[in-house]
Amino acid sequence: MPVGQVAARPGGGGVGGMVLGGGAAVAAAVGGDDAVVMQLAAAEGEETVITVNCPDQAGLGCDLCRTILEFGLRITRGADVSTDGHWCFVVFWVVPRSSSIKIRWASLKNRLMSMCPSSYSIPFYPDISQPGPSKFYLLKLLSPDRKGLLHDVTHILSDLELLIHRVKVSTTPDGRVVDLFFITDGMELLHTKERQEETCSTLMATLGPSISCEVLSAEGFQQGFSSLPPKIAEELFRVELAESEICSSSLSAELKRVQTATINFDNSLSPAHTLVQIICADQKGLIYDILRTMKDCNIQIFYGRFRSDKKGSVNKGCREVDLFVKQVDGKKVIDPEKQEALQSRLRSEMLHPLRVMIVSRGPDTELLVANPVELSGKGRPRVFYDATLALKALGICIFSAEIGRQAASERQWEVYRFLLDDSKEFPLANSLTNRNRVVDRVRKTLMGCYN
Repeated sequence: MPVGQVAARPGGGGVGGMVLGGGAAVAAAVGGDDAVVMQLAAAEGEETVITVNCPDQAGLGCDLCRTILEFGLRITRGADVSTDGHWCFVVFWVVPRSSSIKIRWASLKNRLMSMCPSSYSIPFYPDISQPGPSKFYLLKLLSPDRKGLLHDVTHILSDLELLIHRVKVSTTPDGRVVDLFFITDGMELLHTKERQEETCSTLMATLGPSISCEVLSAEGFQQGFSSLPPKIAEELFRVELAESEICSSSLSAELKRVQTATINFDNSLSPAHTLVQIICADQKGLIYDILRTMKDCNIQIFYGRFRSDKKGSVNKGCREVDLFVKQVDGKKVIDPEKQEALQSRLRSEMLHPLRVMIVSRGPDTELLVANPVELSGKGRPRVFYDATLALKALGICIFSAEIGRQAASERQWEVYRFLLDDSKEFPLANSLTNRNRVVDRVRKTLMGCYN
């Protein structure tokens, strides 16, 4: 649909009572007092439509999108966003990223409902406070050693809405593995015996009766994290990929493709809003990256349309985005310097949202993955899940793993560190080719080339 085509919604909010056409098509799905309505897919592979109709607040679209990704869903053909600054109307079309992912639709609805404000008299400014502390628990798992075990456990914990913060892996003399997971519960129920039993019984039912597990309180747990050496940190946290890396043969064709984007500003179409038009390659988390960038830059989206090109089209694999926005002061984005700054930030966050590299740590090999943290203090969903999935696909065992935060380049980063086992089948210590394979596979999985 051309940018100028919109559909009227009688009595609707927003300037002139208009919303973008795709949202109007499912407006009838909103009924009763529910702020969140789900039209579940009729069959596997079809889309579920999630509609949110509630009071607005700064960054709500970003928060909704993050939660949808956290539950293992992929936003497919598009999304619609409309707000008048007080009330918002948001529609997402989603499918599970994989048939192996169990979606708890009722729990997802409850999570999304809990994010909807109860009052629309909320000023527009970003919430920069740190998230409230969740209670940490220790999941102790004893199991026979095998490749892919860490990801299999991560998969189960993700389905149970349990978030991993740190992992310690050790091997006993009899060849068994002791995994210690420091976790928090998205449902805030892990203090109950029922929730603990559900966690252990699910693990045992999936991994087999040869494992044993228990959940303990991790009272006083401190998420310690050793800072990276300055030289490694400088390379990992730099703003953009070096030109030599983009042209390097070690960077796959899929990843080279996502390194381009067109971002334009138009102040002639609307008397009250600036139109930001984005055309770029589609990738996992793209809508989230755009929304979190706008949220952190104090830019409010009044109308938004995110479209993916249909299969078979000339521009297959591209995403077209139209955003009608204002600054925090209610004015259009007219200043060329501000446009350039926003364009640069969007380009960086869209094209290079995750950093991946392999380094030597003494005689050992360490995989590093990093992503910027939102100003709200929240990190990117499912990074640990995707990294362990990629390592499992390569048949690489993980000796230990940890997650921490580090400040660099005037912002905070979430850093995942994996100490990898070397093997005769897949040597890493002296093989640049194999190291490049690991980095490429992890990047592809994180960006959506593999699910």
